[in-house]
Amino acid sequence: MSQHTLWLLRFTYKKLKEKLTVSDSKMLFHEQFPYVIPGLYKKVVDEMLVELNLLNHQNEFSQDFLFCIGLTETFKELMKGYKPEKHLNLLFESICGSTNFEAQEIEEISQKTQKEFKDKSIKDILNLVQDKGKTKLYPSRILNLGLYILISNSIDFNDKNESEMNNTITDIFGKLNLSINKAEKDIGIYKSSISKMEQAKELIEELKIKNKNKINNN
Repeated sequence: MSQHTLWLLRFTYKKLKEKLTVSDSKMLFHEQFPYVIPGLYKKVVDEMLVELNLLNHQNEFSQDFLFCIGLTETFKELMKGYKPEKHLNLLFESICGSTNFEAQEIEEISQKTQKEFKDKSIKDILNLVQDKGKTKLYPSRILNLGLYILISNSIDFNDKNESEMNNTITDIFGKLNLSINKAEKDIGIYKSSISKMEQAKELIEELKIKNKNKINNN
């Protein structure tokens, strides 16, 4: 074992007994993921590190199934197009590990839960969430997005028009005693982020093509 690895293990153990600061988490992250992150995705990673670090400081927070779905699925969605793709598993593991979360456990809970909820109606999903929610849900952006993803994947959600979709989301969040205003804001920002990411990726591709054509024409 190298001196560097030994130092990292000692540092991590020390910080696990304390509370990791955002700076601690970012330092550990860069130790675990020693690659340059493309600018388009860097902000997403930074925001996830900050958010997970803050959640880890909340005594009432619990890593439930909605949180696990929200974290894994938003990561996959926002990281679409990331290259090299082979780095994505390590990137997710590093984000989780540097904020005192266990990536493999989160992935397993997310996959297991999504299988349980697959091909279910909106009504069935609400009933299942209520049955599985043995303790009070800890409100967070990640949990809100996990619930939104489950709702939007229901078999009858896309049959509704936009107004009906919004009413359904409002109704379910209300029945689960989660803030409707915060949910609407979180979902709106998430959709906007996906749209902006897609536009940015398209612009980058257009610039690549223009530069390539310019070189070929010279």
